[in-house]
Amino acid sequence: MGAELRLTVLGSATPYPLPGNPCSGYLVSAGGTRLWLDAGTGSLGELRRHTRLDQLDGIWLSHLHADHSADLLTAYYGALSAEIRLTRPIPLFEPPGTADRLAHFLTNGPERSPVESAFAITELHDGHTARVGELTLTTAAVEHGMPAFAVRIEGGGRSLTYSGDTAPCAKLTALAQNCDVLLCEADSDTETPVHHTPEDAGETARRAGAGRLVVTHVGPFVTPEDAVARAVTRFPGPVEYADPGRSFTIQ
Repeated sequence: MGAELRLTVLGSATPYPLPGNPCSGYLVSAGGTRLWLDAGTGSLGELRRHTRLDQLDGIWLSHLHADHSADLLTAYYGALSAEIRLTRPIPLFEPPGTADRLAHFLTNGPERSPVESAFAITELHDGHTARVGELTLTTAAVEHGMPAFAVRIEGGGRSLTYSGDTAPCAKLTALAQNCDVLLCEADSDTETPVHHTPEDAGETARRAGAGRLVVTHVGPFVTPEDAVARAVTRFPGPVEYADPGRSFTIQ
């Protein structure tokens, strides 16, 4: 069977962090493997409760909105200018163009900031696959009005699918097919072309045949309790909320 697959919620707020709840960030682990999934505002501090940057096996980013990626900036300083010493750059799986945008923001003089000294860059594309320690990652392009991706993570004989930010779409449903847990955004109160409503999250989980639904990235006009209650109307399985600090065993 292998090592137990676990999901720890570092933060699930949007569009900016709340007291006690950073923006989107998650730690996925199996055995000794640790993957930082999205690096939203404030999530790095919570990540440090569980692991150090030099103990990460990889970082995976769904898209470049700040509430999913902003803490890469401070991670760069932490990796190169703090108490840790990297033995190698941290593998970073990212939407195309991330490295140059990161370097542009961090560069303060005539020399480009050496972001590649901190991160070993792999650009994502639809259908991309990677092995990170004990985890297998499969990426699909999704619909968010910009380059954006979802990921299926498999380890220990179990599977977790993370939607990133997206409208309901066939590629997410296919990626999540028969997964044990679907971690799905429920940002929107009404239908939009770039986000799920809670009902949409339930419908995507139902169509995919997911074993369990965890709603996350719940928008500011919907309470977590309401998001769960609304998702339940479309999905017959267990539905829970991604409370910051909570850990889920994928089973």
